Amino acid sequence: MTSRSVAGSVVIVTGAASGMGRATAEVFAAEGAHVAAIDITEGALNEVVAGIRARGGSAEAYVLDLADGDAIRSIVGAIAARFGGVDAIVNNAGISAFSPIDSESYDQVWDRAFSILITAQQRLIRAALPHLRKSAAPRIVNIASTEALGATSRDSPYAAAKAAVTGLTRALAVELGPEGITVNCICPGPILTGMTAGVPDADKQVYAKRRTALRRYGRPEEVAHITLSLCLPAASYITGATIPVDGGLMARNA
Repeated sequence: MTSRSVAGSVVIVTGAASGMGRATAEVFAAEGAHVAAIDITEGALNEVVAGIRARGGSAEAYVLDLADGDAIRSIVGAIAARFGGVDAIVNNAGISAFSPIDSESYDQVWDRAFSILITAQQRLIRAALPHLRKSAAPRIVNIASTEALGATSRDSPYAAAKAAVTGLTRALAVELGPEGITVNCICPGPILTGMTAGVPDADKQVYAKRRTALRRYGRPEEVAHITLSLCLPAASYITGATIPVDGGLMARNA
């Protein structure tokens, strides 16, 4: 029987200092994986790693601006050297990127969105690929958004970049499938993270009841557990999938 354990595997998680990235790092560590936690926010990242270690988990912090391609390659090499390889990567890091199309700052918002939300993902994959090819159960999980499937007004930079993530996922699933490397994509819906913290609670309740089947916002760990499931050795025949984790947002018409 194929294993349903990630114990002893090495996973890279970007955006690990908060929200879904933090939950993902904690869930993998709790299951016995060695977690390489990447984020640009050093203090919060160190707190996450310290918490994992205090609970008996294995984790290292790597401070990185994902817009820096050279730094990505360097850090992936350092991670592989530290842990003896790389088995899975979770491209989770994200930013908010809202701008009206006629805004004077639109190009800057667009460029930053694509730099962090899609270019950094392919750079991390390319840097990790030599190590993933040596893994017994190589896994890539890219985090997109339901905004890739149905957009909100004035978020075209974000929606376009997230849609690109789904395209990258499908293309790489086809390209890397013959090597046994699975590539899947998760599209979170409304989740209780720092990016949604500015939305008043009353507005969250109205939106969730109006739009989701479960009538609530999701929790970061609910996304993290789906990510974990896609990285199990047993998840060897699912690839190229785009999976909404959205409380039924995309399923509901009224």
